[in-house]
Amino acid sequence: MKIQIENRQARFKIDKRKIRGTVAMIFKILDCADREISIVFTDDETIRELNKQYLGRDKTTNVISFPLQEGEYANINPLLLGDVVISVDTAQKDALKGNLRPEEEIDFLLIHGILHLLGYNHEGTSRKEALKMKRKEKEIFGKLNRDNVVI
Repeated sequence: MKIQIENRQARFKIDKRKIRGTVAMIFKILDCADREISIVFTDDETIRELNKQYLGRDKTTNVISFPLQEGEYANINPLLLGDVVISVDTAQKDALKGNLRPEEEIDFLLIHGILHLLGYNHEGTSRKEALKMKRKEKEIFGKLNRDNVVI
């Protein structure tokens, strides 16, 4: 398993070792421990530019996934899942709204982004498919939190 992490923001400390551990646990839960992924932590301005350029949406968002297992060249490297870009600015705002610690929100966004890379979708799809993704997110988030409880 290869996990590339790049931090392109300075407002929030990113513990790369913890992120690697979280991604490894998510991959284990999803039975895809042999996969590769790139994760970028950025700010609202940068993610807004990416959202506009690649998805045609001129607004900030919390996470964007760029799957590499779709399209004409999907089979070149079947182990390479793709890229997940997370706005730490938006993650912090969302954490406050959701009564979560910023680290928990980032865990959730990692789950969300990885599920997108694996073909799960909640936009432009059936209600059934959107619910399938939501249930999977909750399942994985629950397992992560249960595994991280200190007794």
